[in-house]
Amino acid sequence: MTIHIGAAPGDIAETVLMPGDPMRAKWAAERFLDAPRQVNAVRGMLGFTGTWRGHPVTIHGSGMGMASLSIYANELLRDFGARTLIRIGSTGAMQPHVGLRDVIIAMTASSVGTPSSTIFRELNYAPCADWGLLRAAVAATEARGVPHHVGGIYSSDTFYDERPDLNEQMTRHGILAVEMETAEMYTLAARHGARALSVLTVSDHLQTGETLPSEDREASFGDMVDIALEAAFA
Repeated sequence: MTIHIGAAPGDIAETVLMPGDPMRAKWAAERFLDAPRQVNAVRGMLGFTGTWRGHPVTIHGSGMGMASLSIYANELLRDFGARTLIRIGSTGAMQPHVGLRDVIIAMTASSVGTPSSTIFRELNYAPCADWGLLRAAVAATEARGVPHHVGGIYSSDTFYDERPDLNEQMTRHGILAVEMETAEMYTLAARHGARALSVLTVSDHLQTGETLPSEDREASFGDMVDIALEAAFA
């Protein structure tokens, strides 16, 4: 048990999927895991452990933003022995060729700053995915025939962003999409010698203003969870 995770020793699997929304963690655990049991509910941040094809898996919420994810990822890696973290979440597209429901597999994650920035001082650290996980996720996505994109994303520390000039430069430099957690997760995984990957579903488009209706999100997000699980145990 830690300050933010009330799990007992052995309750957390080495492979952890991390959606931002704790209710999405509950939904994914009930739909994709065999015999899921709740292992955390501290401050309403739900975590569940079960098995997938015989492999132990934990699905644990991270909250919104890098500061929140940093708390849970640090404790999962440092105190509970997690060795693989895979973010499963929504993202906003920044490129015209990226469509709603497409899957984005994040190779790198740019950011203005993360909770780890003070460690590096003047260094602009480049957080990146684990190559083995990324390669396996691409293979799983291609096998399912899901439209997908592999490349750099942007992890923002603000949801209501008012920097159109920055968004313009990111689009110009090929950033595929924006979300709020991956850069810190990749950094923490590197620090702890663990693996990390973000598999994301496009729910909104910054250029067109399109948004995925809530009733369509569950079916689209299912592909993302399948891909993450297959990549983890490829």
